[in-house]
Parts: sequence; C-alpha cells; structure tokens
Amino acid sequence: MAITFLMDGKEVTAEENKTLLDIARENGVDIPTICFHEATTANALCRICVVEVEGQRVLQPACIVKAGAGMKVQTRSEKVIRARRTILEMLDSTMDLSETPEIQNMMKDYNADPNRFPDAERRESDVKDDNPMYVRDYSKCLLCWRCVQVCAEDAQYTFAINFDGRGFETQIGTFFGKSIPETSCVLCGQCVAVCPTGALKPKREFLLEQGMSPQEISVLNTGRKQKSKVKGRDDFRPLTGLEER
Repeated sequence: MAITFLMDGKEVTAEENKTLLDIARENGVDIPTICFHEATTANALCRICVVEVEGQRVLQPACIVKAGAGMKVQTRSEKVIRARRTILEMLDSTMDLSETPEIQNMMKDYNADPNRFPDAERRESDVKDDNPMYVRDYSKCLLCWRCVQVCAEDAQYTFAINFDGRGFETQIGTFFGKSIPETSCVLCGQCVAVCPTGALKPKREFLLEQGMSPQEISVLNTGRKQKSKVKGRDDFRPLTGLEER
C-alpha cells in the first residue's frame, strides 16, 4: 500500500513500512548517517540522521522511524542542523576522528566547531594488538555498535564482543576482558569491514603504518625464519604482537 506525505515541502509517495531514511535516499534527499549500515540492524545510536516531524516533540531518527500518511518532514530545518552540528562537535571533542573522512566532511558541511568543548574529557585507549588479523584502537571508537551486530545475530552468531562499562566509560570489549584469541572470535573480519572510524584495522595495514616493510609482514604472516643481521643466527618472528619485533 502506498502512502503520501511531505518531505521538505515536496509531496512524496512511497510504499508503506519504509523508513524516512530509505524514502529520502530514493528521492535524492541527503540525510547523513554514521551508525547506520545496510548490513546491520538500525538502532539509531548516533542520532546524526535526525529529522523534524511536525507534531513530534523531539527530533526523530530517520533510520528507524517509518513514514506515515500525511506526515510533514523537514530534513534540514534550523533545529535539525543545530542538532547535527552539536553531535559532531561532541564527537570531535572526545575521540580521535583522524581516520574518518566522511565525518570530517560532515564537520565542514555543518560548520561544526572542533574547539567548542575545549574541556571535554578525551576517550583514550591503548592499541590492543593481541591477534594475527586486526588491531583494536578504541580511542577511535564512537560506539556505533556495527561490530557487535555483525559478530552477533546480524551475521556471524559468534558473540565475541559486546558493550562493556557504563556511561562515559562504555566501550566495546570482550567478556571478562579476555584477548581475542581467548574468545569465540573466528577472525572472520566482518567487524573490521563495517567499522567506520578505523578503531578496528587490518593488521597488515596497521603494521605498514608503523613502518614495517611488506617483506617483514610476510615473515610474520607465514612464520618463516628470517636471517638475522648477526652472523650465524636465525630470528623467528611470531605471528602476533608488535611487541616482539
């Protein structure tokens, strides 16, 4: 059954039970997203996709709110723009966005001030390098939940990671803080594939950034012996851990 409503003053007709985000995309209306991903269940965590719906007290997340007949939706009202700008400024004040070009472009588009909250506490975390496939840098994590979802019901059904902690201390973690090899993780890489910020990064990419050569990484990956610079000695570089370089 088709429904008709107004989006930014334009009459739109769409199939029932579609979200405002889906309909906007079908009609060439740009609504920014961060936590949303086609491969995962939408949970409206980041709130960057909020829109203004006439008659609603608060802004509505377009990724989960379904369109209704007679709705009047504004995707770029002053209230919407202010909300998105504030969300971006809060993100930038608390985490490392250096590897998120899409979010950096949003900062420019919405004239977000990276210095608006100079006294904000930063979410700092040491890089976790405990497995042969990827590293975890939660200083770059914005808690979009994508990795948790693909590790669970949305794809892998492995349940190796989940939310840990409360409030500002919330982060993605493993049960009882175990290393990845000690969990049910099967190193499928799907969590890395959906991460939008570089918080989860392929091990090879990370090692190249640290200055290792492809040859050195190849030795790590295959477990081959490599001739030492010290005459008469072979060095064996194990599969995991930069700490053993």
